[in-house]
Amino acid sequence: MSANELGAFLRACREAVTPTEVGLPAGGRRRTPGLRRAELATLAGLSVEYLARLEQGRDRHPSASVLGALADALRMSPDERLHLRILSKAGDDMGCCVPPAESVRPTVRAVLERLEPAPAILLNRLCDILAWTDGYERLTGPAGLLDVRPPNLVRYMFADPRARTVYPDWERVADERVAGLRVGSAADDPHLANLVDELVVTAGAPFGDRLKAPPRLPKRAGVERFVHPDVGEMRLAYETLELPVSDDQRLVVYLPADDAASKALDRLGPGGLRMVSGLGASP
Repeated sequence: MSANELGAFLRACREAVTPTEVGLPAGGRRRTPGLRRAELATLAGLSVEYLARLEQGRDRHPSASVLGALADALRMSPDERLHLRILSKAGDDMGCCVPPAESVRPTVRAVLERLEPAPAILLNRLCDILAWTDGYERLTGPAGLLDVRPPNLVRYMFADPRARTVYPDWERVADERVAGLRVGSAADDPHLANLVDELVVTAGAPFGDRLKAPPRLPKRAGVERFVHPDVGEMRLAYETLELPVSDDQRLVVYLPADDAASKALDRLGPGGLRMVSGLGASP
């Protein structure tokens, strides 16, 4: 991962916003469809030279007022604003060295139990699956996603050859998995670095090339196609629910996106909660 995640994120956001979206004339020919650096600087009330320093990584700790002005100028969403602030604090020893969460609070476990028989998982910032419903085990277990302890969504996507069969839209889902991994941790997180180093070696270019792409936020909701060995392909809608920051966890729930998927999930049958052994949560 780039040591200049803040600058890369700012540039990616700038290039994703068109002049007409912020009330500027489109102008003549452009090297990119987004805003020019000078245009963003004017909108945010900054000098072009200072914006260049931010994007190039020569200043990585802008003030809150500067971040607010840039977020306003770029029409950032609430999630993008939060990510911008997290990136600006990278290297400030704000907990990046804290090990990723492993235990599951009893109330969170109870929420998972109430979600049965829907497939649902609890993830930490490294995309380790800390807990799952039996509905999720019935869905993904036969495909090998839960074979390793702890299971990890990113490791499975890039290091297990079965993933390309299980996910017909592998390229798109792989993009989302990497985006989710990057947004969960600071670039200088040593725990993230260990996982990244492992996958750069074991998965090669499909993973490494995605790390070189401009950072972006993952989709919190959407539809994924999933191929179950027994019931075939189904379209699953997913929703991502963030837990309190101190938990360092998020809940992902899968629901049938159409009648065919609903019938396929019904064939898999109901069940109970399954927990990762030795991660601080009871089965």
